[in-house]
Formats: sequence, structure tokens, C-alpha cells
Amino acid sequence: MAVAIAVTRERRDGETRCAITPETVKKFVAMGATVTVEAGTGAGSSIPDDDYAAAGATVAKDTKAVLSGADIVLKVRGPTAQETSALKPGAIVVALLDAWRDRETVTALAGANATAFAMEFVPRISRAQVMDALSSQANLAGYRAVIEAAWAYGKGFPMMMTAAGTVAPAKVFIMGVGVAGLQAIATARRMGAVVTATDVRPATKEQVESLGAKFLAVEDEEFRNAQTAGGYAKPMSPEYQAKQAELTGEHIRKQDIVITTALIPGRAAPVLVSAAQVATMKPGSVLIDLAVEAGGNVEGAKAGEVVTTANGVSIVGHTNLPGRIAADASALYAKNLVAFVGLMIVDGALALDMEDEILKASAVTHGGAVVHEGVRG
Repeated sequence: MAVAIAVTRERRDGETRCAITPETVKKFVAMGATVTVEAGTGAGSSIPDDDYAAAGATVAKDTKAVLSGADIVLKVRGPTAQETSALKPGAIVVALLDAWRDRETVTALAGANATAFAMEFVPRISRAQVMDALSSQANLAGYRAVIEAAWAYGKGFPMMMTAAGTVAPAKVFIMGVGVAGLQAIATARRMGAVVTATDVRPATKEQVESLGAKFLAVEDEEFRNAQTAGGYAKPMSPEYQAKQAELTGEHIRKQDIVITTALIPGRAAPVLVSAAQVATMKPGSVLIDLAVEAGGNVEGAKAGEVVTTANGVSIVGHTNLPGRIAADASALYAKNLVAFVGLMIVDGALALDMEDEILKASAVTHGGAVVHEGVRG
């Protein structure tokens, strides 16, 4: 019997992305699976239901019927309680579960005897690169952050020499040079800004400079050892944070735009810009906080809001920046899912190998229990 794959529309507030595109429908069908898509799934990404049907999917309006017959359910965000209750026992759910913070959804999935995989836990190894949803979405978030900054900033980005005078280029400072930060640097540079960047990981210095930006950091012994084997930043000591804050404080004062991107898996986002530092910035300056949903890198940032300070600085706390470029974000995420689900389907049949290193690292619930150590603890 063919593997039944189902995709429902996203029900979390503000989520415009979807977990499947007509292109990936065709790929799943080629694997030997059947695909059912809930009506309206692609609306936020400008994908009509008819396009899914033309690609080989069944489009259905009955959410419960779609889920109750599904072997594999694909989502962007974790399923709602109502969706989870409609799953058949043993169903596989694949999504960006936000498993460290959304314990309620994780507990519900375990209670429903679902095998749930969190795409944010896909390990950063060579064979999993095509499944790395965090990177695919962060790349677009970094791009969109610069677009949002340009929108909020009351001046142009590039130097402009005109008969009436010269317009100075914007000064942009990127704090946190992961995938999002690197794309923000590249985008700001393409738009003509003078760009500087900082990160606690020493390997990023060369990357920053290769994009034509200048690197700023306290380069001591702690800095040289501030990266995990998986490529993530380690939490820095209070002493290092104080030195770095002193170095960056004067730099921030001179900037037109600051974009912060620093996240630490399983922890609250580190505060990189204090209220006192914000108070030194020029009126009209803009801060874009990409980590606002994890607590925020900028003191005073509020999720889903644009805060204007007493000194006329805008702190932009937009959530789900990839969702602001939904068509491309959905296309990339859907391709991540095709590669991930491909690990579970062999010769058209479901073949779930929980010892596969990628599946094992990404599993959050299985057999009625929470199995991921980091989440369980």
C-alpha cells in the first residue's frame, strides 16, 4: 500500500509559509507516495489549490479526514491540538516544532503516539545539508532583515553623487554571523552600505572579510575557542561580554542600522545591545532584532512590534521574517522536507530506520514518549 502523505494549512498566527509546493508533490508521487493537501494550504505563498491538483495531489477540505488517513504529516510549524488529536496512532509528523520552547505540542504528540521529527534538530553533517531547514530559512531571514531595515530607515543605502550634493552611504552593523548574518552582509553590501560585522566565533572573520565587510571583535583566547564542534556559538563569559560590549558600544553609536542575529540552541537569545547603547544612537537609526522570538538580542525589543525610543530610534521586532518572503521560503523548506522524507520511503514503502543518524538526531517523540534528550530533560 502506498505511503500516504498529508499537508494541512498552517494555523499558527502569522504563518504564511507552507510545507509543500507543486514541484515537491511531483517528487513525492515519484517516490510512490500519495499526497493529500488541505484546501488553502498554499494561499499565503500564492499557490492555488488547482496547481497542487495538477501536480498529482488530492485537494481536500475535511481536515480530520486528511489527517486520519495519513502515514506522514508535513507542517511548517507544529500541529495544533485539534490536528494532533486527529492523527492516527503511529503517524509521523515532520515540522519546525520549536521543541525546546513549545513543550505543550511535544507532550501532545507523544500522547497521541506520534513519531515527531523536528527539522530544527537536523544535524549539520554533509549528507544532511539538503535537509537543513534552519539554514534555508535563515538565509532568507537575513535578506529580508536588510529589506525591512531599508524600509524603516529614512535615507538611502548607497552613496549617491548628484548635482545637488552627495548622499553618504548607510552604515550597517551585523551582530552574529551565521547564515542569516552572512546573507544580511551580502545584501547590505549589494545595496551600497558600508558594512561591519561581529561574531564570537573566530571562523567567521574570514567569511565577513570575503564579503567585503570589516570584522569587529575582541580577539582573545576565549574568542579563539568560542565555537562548538557543530558550528554553533558557545555562551561567552561575563568578562568577555563586558569587553565586547565596550568595544561595540562606541561602534554602535556611529551606526545607522544594526541587525542582530545571535541565537544559542536551547537557550534564551543573548542580549547584544543594551538600552544604554540604544540611547546613544542617532535619531532615525534602526535596529532589526532577528532573535526577538527567543527573547531578543536588543534590550527593549518586543516580538511583533516596532518600538520607537525616546531618542527616535526604531527597534523592529518582526517575527517570522522568512514568512515575509513566503513563496521562496516555502519552496526551499519544501525541498528540505523532500530530502528528509526520502530517508523514510524505500521502494514506495514506509521504512522508518530510527537508527539512521539524521532521523535519530531529529526525533522528538516516538512510541508514546519524548525521546530527544535535550527536550526530555
